[in-house]
Amino acid sequence: MQDIRSTKQVMAQAARLAFPYTIPIFAGFWFLGITYGIYMNVSGFSFVYPMLMSLTIFGGSLEFLAVKMLLSAFAPLQTLVMALMIQARHLFYGISMLDQFRGTGWKKVYLIFGMCDETFSINYSAKIPEDVDRGWFMFFVTLFNHFYWFSGATLGGLLGNLITFDTKGLDFVMTALFVVIFLEQWLKEKKHASSLIGVLAAAACLLLFGADSFLVPTMACILCLLTVFRKPIEKAGDFT
Repeated sequence: MQDIRSTKQVMAQAARLAFPYTIPIFAGFWFLGITYGIYMNVSGFSFVYPMLMSLTIFGGSLEFLAVKMLLSAFAPLQTLVMALMIQARHLFYGISMLDQFRGTGWKKVYLIFGMCDETFSINYSAKIPEDVDRGWFMFFVTLFNHFYWFSGATLGGLLGNLITFDTKGLDFVMTALFVVIFLEQWLKEKKHASSLIGVLAAAACLLLFGADSFLVPTMACILCLLTVFRKPIEKAGDFT
């Protein structure tokens, strides 16, 4: 009984410390999550789709893009490549978190699954007091952020049925999301080499392959160019 009480106290202490770190994430995740749920609803899907997708995929940009994938022709290979390209940055997050996750036991599985950009930023940079269990702290940061996105997407899917105004153009939110991500990356860069590679590669592939088939060639082209010019780009300070 003493061990059970001790475990509960450790969990409660970690949860209390983790929650304030996630409050800013709550505002952003709920707004985007609700928007995503509404977008799924007006695209013809019931609330079950955003609920399950937010619970199992838990990748905001990929989930927005998945709406178009579900409405397009069956193309499993293209879908797989695009999903890997969009979420590939998490491979680098994972490598940098290997030491952080060591000794977390069964929690490591969920920590790996639930590691998004925001969760990574908190768990990597947070100064955790010595008397707080690091594993449980990271677990609750991940759980809170996951719940914010899941609840927002589910609520948006339910609210979509109550919307009576014209939702034409709502799908532009995905474009706006990627534009904001691009602008944030542009502001962080010193020489903008990597961003210019992305823009020029996308423009060239759009001209060569057309609007319906340019995404995968663009991502492959960007990957190759960044690999070839990695060293000069690192010297320029674009990779941190």
